[in-house]
Amino acid sequence: MELQNFFRETGSLGRFKAHLRENILGSPKELMKLSVPSLVYAVQNNMAFLALSNLDAAVYQVTYQLKIPCTALCTVLMLNRTLSKLQWISVFMLCGGVTLVQWKPAEATKVVVEQNPLLGFGAIAIAVLCSGFAGVYFEKVLKSSDTSLWVRNIQMYLSGIVVTLVGVYLSDGVEIKEKGFFYGYTYYVWFVIFLASVGGLYTSVVVKYTDNIMKGFSAAAAIVLSTIASVMLFGLQITLTFALGTLLVCVSIYLYGLPRQDTTSIQQGEIASKERGVTGV
Repeated sequence: MELQNFFRETGSLGRFKAHLRENILGSPKELMKLSVPSLVYAVQNNMAFLALSNLDAAVYQVTYQLKIPCTALCTVLMLNRTLSKLQWISVFMLCGGVTLVQWKPAEATKVVVEQNPLLGFGAIAIAVLCSGFAGVYFEKVLKSSDTSLWVRNIQMYLSGIVVTLVGVYLSDGVEIKEKGFFYGYTYYVWFVIFLASVGGLYTSVVVKYTDNIMKGFSAAAAIVLSTIASVMLFGLQITLTFALGTLLVCVSIYLYGLPRQDTTSIQQGEIASKERGVTGV
């Protein structure tokens, strides 16, 4: 729908280019505004990698799920929204369910890797905060103007490309000069990049029409469905923790989607009864 509206506004290739030029080159403030989540997402990805390098996989999976309640907290603080007690319970229930679904017993390895748990926990705390802030910030920008969703995505991705290119050349600049930027890119790599790009676009659509908390619930449902697909396709064995985690995820999604009680009519009724009481006196 958004894509149809975008092409309806532009109409032709010339108008399409003019539209992009106006909203990108002609709007440096908007471009800078969208560079904030790009930079924060880049920090988040690097912190997640650093945390995984210094923590056991099981510990990383558990602690990284704190991004779900962190996103809910950022939504309340930055967007001035309120969540009912039942919705808060469902958020933490979802956090526990995803943890159980992804839980795997730690296996001993022959490779000894020197790790710094303190550095790992610090990195994952930063990653969790970045995840919540960047997602809610992007949602706020999307819903605070009538600018097309696709223009907003282009604005953010352009900033992200610049930020990540700087990081790539700082870390692997020598190898890129020797072997080229696309060295090692196979058809599978390009296919994964395509899937990630499409997933990013649809994530923006979800944020545009719902919110980041619902995005977390949909991501949790995707984890459960992908694991079930692994059972059917690759013979993965279902454990008790997976079954319990799946149950928690399903229940949390149901509880979060329940309609909140409308207290407006109750309050109006109470006010009316008080007025009648005062009049009678």
